[in-house]
Amino acid sequence: MGQIVGAALVSHVPPIVLPVADRLELNNGVDFSLVDGLHRLRAEQFDRVRPDTVVVFDTHWFTTFDHIVTAHARRTGRYTSDELPRGNPAMPYDLPGDPELAHAIAAQAEGRDDTWIHATDDPYIGIHYPTLYLTPYLQRDEAWISVGVCQTATIADFLLFGELIARAVASLDRKIVLLASGGLSHKFWPLREIRKHETAALENITSPEAAANDQVLIARLEAGDHAAVLADYPAMRRFSPEGMFAHYLMMVGALGGAHCTAPGVRYSEYESAAGTGQVHIWFDTLTNATVTA
Repeated sequence: MGQIVGAALVSHVPPIVLPVADRLELNNGVDFSLVDGLHRLRAEQFDRVRPDTVVVFDTHWFTTFDHIVTAHARRTGRYTSDELPRGNPAMPYDLPGDPELAHAIAAQAEGRDDTWIHATDDPYIGIHYPTLYLTPYLQRDEAWISVGVCQTATIADFLLFGELIARAVASLDRKIVLLASGGLSHKFWPLREIRKHETAALENITSPEAAANDQVLIARLEAGDHAAVLADYPAMRRFSPEGMFAHYLMMVGALGGAHCTAPGVRYSEYESAAGTGQVHIWFDTLTNATVTA
C-alpha cells in the first residue's frame, strides 16, 4: 500500500536559479532565504522520507477540460522560460517519470460524471518552471510527475482531485512527496515600477493588505488549521493567490481536506518576489494521524 510521506508548499521564483552573484546583487548583498530553504528541505526532509516519486502541482500549467498528469517514462531536454528568458536560458533537465502512478490517478475518474483526469505522455507537451526550478535543489533519484491547474475547476473540484490522487497512491507500492509549487498573494508591480521592487523585503509586497493576508494564512498553515484556510478561501481570492491557490488545494485534498491537521514547518522567511508573497512550508504526514493516503 502506498503512502504520502510528506508534502510542502514551495516557492519556485526565478531568482532561485540565478547565479549567486546575481542573487546577491538583486537582494542588497544577502541571499534569498528561499535558496537555503530548499537545500535544507532536501537534507532534512527528502533524505529522511526517501520518496519514490515527487508529484508537483504546477501553477504555470493551465488546463481547461481535464485535470492533467504527466505520464512520461522520462522528460529530458533544455528549458528556457518564455516569461523570463534571460533568467536561466537553456537549462538542462532530465526527469524520470512514473507512468504507472499517472495512469492510476487517471483511472480514479473512470465512470464518474463529476471529474475528468487525463494522463499524457505526449513528447511535445510543454514543461514549466514551477516544476523545473525546484530540481537543482530537490531532485536526486526519484521519479517526478507534474500536475496541471484546471482553470475551469472550483475549490470542490481541486479537493476532489486531491482525494483521488491519494486513492491512487494507496493502490500502489509507492512513497510519495507532494509539492504545491506556487506563491501566496500574486500581484506584480507595473512595468515602470517593478525593477524598484526586486529585493525580498516585505515592503515590496504590492499592498499591506496582501502581506497581512499572507501572514494570517502562514500562521494557519503552521498551526495545521487547514479547515480555516479552506473556509476563508473566497476572501483569500481577493489577493490573487497564484494559480487560484489550486496547488495548495490539490495538495491538501490529498491529505484529507478540511480534516487535515498537519502542522507546517517553515523552511524560509516570508519574502517578496517582485511584489508577490513567497514561502516554503513542509507538512509532516508521517506523524499526523489525520493524514492518510
